[in-house]
Amino acid sequence: MSVRTEPPGRPPAVTVRIATWNINSVTARLPKLLEWLESAKPDVLCLQELKCAADAFPYEAVRELGYETAAHGNGRWNGVAIVSRIGLDDVVRGLPDQPGYFADGALLPEVEPRAIAATCGPVRVWSVYVPNGREVGHAHYQYKLEWLEALRKAATEDAAGPRPFAVLGDFNIAPTDDDVFDAAAFEGLTHVTPVERAALAALDGIGLQDVLPRPLKYDHPYTYWDYRQLAFPKNRGMRIDLTYANKPFVEAVTDSYVDREARKGKGTSDHAPVVVDLDL
Repeated sequence: MSVRTEPPGRPPAVTVRIATWNINSVTARLPKLLEWLESAKPDVLCLQELKCAADAFPYEAVRELGYETAAHGNGRWNGVAIVSRIGLDDVVRGLPDQPGYFADGALLPEVEPRAIAATCGPVRVWSVYVPNGREVGHAHYQYKLEWLEALRKAATEDAAGPRPFAVLGDFNIAPTDDDVFDAAAFEGLTHVTPVERAALAALDGIGLQDVLPRPLKYDHPYTYWDYRQLAFPKNRGMRIDLTYANKPFVEAVTDSYVDREARKGKGTSDHAPVVVDLDL
């Protein structure tokens, strides 16, 4: 965050860089994470798919770069965190009334660590990792829809407030056909069904807007590419890492882009960071 001097009579302008990244194992990707923090210099970074317990997060490594962290994870394939160098207050782990999911053979539903919120300087953010859904008709698909409804309810008050607010993360939904490389290839699959898209669009109803990345190299700025079949070099991707923000946040956006450079090379996540710059 930087403060810019304005003419007399106007408050100083504050520039804030906020990003989201499905890291696909913070342990395996730690060198990539530290490298990216140093080069991109986000003020706030929302992480998903930690694949580590909260007490195993590499707090000290990111602290050495000037960041504090709030993490929420249980060591399985999910987990979320918020990394900030502009403050980390009013942390909330999990959604109010968040549904649980009966894992295979489980006697009780597990309330998974898929959401965390914090106030970071002048903004309030949620980092979310929406359930995958697996396949249409699966119990996990219904769980995904219930989870999205819990998110909508949890975000309603902040969405209507005067403070810049955004929900960032891996939504596991491509909002439109333009957000996948080939709509026909996804026919009948999750991530693109009308029901999922309607659940995502319900966030519009509480005053949140999809902040679109500015195309840099390609017309359609995807955020995820499968590791297989040369999907990244061929740009056979999906835009599923999203920023849904309220009016005060959207009006402050000066730039938004997908950092494809972070997806290149070996040992990367299959997702790229999405960066949003604000001038408040």
